[in-house]
Amino acid sequence: MPTEDSPGPDLRHHGDAEVRDDGAALVDLAVNVRSDTPPPWLRERIAASLTSLAAYPDGRAARAAVAARHGLPVSRVLLTAGAAEAFVLLARALKVRQPVVVHPQFTEPEAALRDAGHTVERVLLRPEDGFRLDASLVPERADLVVIGNPTNPTSVLHPASVLAALARPGRVLVVDEAFMDAVPGEREALAGRTDVPGLVVLRSLTKTWGLAGLRIGYALAEPEIIAELERAQPLWPVSTPALAAAEACVSPRALAEAGHAAHRIAGDRAHLVAGLSALASRGVRVAGPAEGSFVLVAVPEAAAVRHRLRALGYAVRRGDTFPGLGTDWIRLAVRDRPTTDAFLTALATALGRQEPPPRP
Repeated sequence: MPTEDSPGPDLRHHGDAEVRDDGAALVDLAVNVRSDTPPPWLRERIAASLTSLAAYPDGRAARAAVAARHGLPVSRVLLTAGAAEAFVLLARALKVRQPVVVHPQFTEPEAALRDAGHTVERVLLRPEDGFRLDASLVPERADLVVIGNPTNPTSVLHPASVLAALARPGRVLVVDEAFMDAVPGEREALAGRTDVPGLVVLRSLTKTWGLAGLRIGYALAEPEIIAELERAQPLWPVSTPALAAAEACVSPRALAEAGHAAHRIAGDRAHLVAGLSALASRGVRVAGPAEGSFVLVAVPEAAAVRHRLRALGYAVRRGDTFPGLGTDWIRLAVRDRPTTDAFLTALATALGRQEPPPRP
């Protein structure tokens, strides 16, 4: 069974590392945050909350709004400082003994589990299978299973029925849906389901709305699990501006805008995939079918190509820090078509450039 016990890759490396410091001026295809966000109406809502900063944050209205958005009671909702905080809470609060993380996926869940003293078992999905989940690979003994949907970085959208079938008595099933609102119709979503025992769904509001610096997300789960996670939180974990953003981002207006954006992203992604596929004769291969706001691409000598792209003005996400991926993978955020066309020209140049011979 494709499992791995040692940490191996740098689990703390994230896409923002590609655009810090000397990468700040690069065209950013490394971070999976929707470009041109937050929109003006959302900035205005956040700015209006600043007049209340003298008071301690009161999350009741935002929590109720999130609950209503998913048709759930408030007792099934916990607001968090981004999905990353939820991973830490899960690792520290739940009394689990045999956690399993399905990779390749976002590395923060495993990092949080290891930091909390857990021994983590990995299930590695294979590129030859399209990185699709084979549920038989998840050991029955696992009492915590973590998987993304759509999965970062593979952009695979697993069927909801396949994920729900992972649930077992005595098992917590964590499904990271941080990018689900970039999927038209949010098909295959488990958020809002109450018939799957032990289910925890994590959502982030930072990707679609460009709020990575504000830190806002939430967990949906059985009231007993929510209560355990809440006890592990510090007081006032979500700031007043973040609470204002949460309430705004689940409003009917926001949901409609996110739905339109998801369809636009799907069209822009198809354009990117078509351009990448045209480079197949040069060894470029797109993992797929991609369903998220990013694509995973195999490129010969990807490390060298990535450095050449930086010299040409583009930052992309290295893939070798994700367990289960090697050095020939990069992840690309979906951008508008003019940006994509310019990038594809740069990629073709980077693929064709020869390294100078070593000096004697």
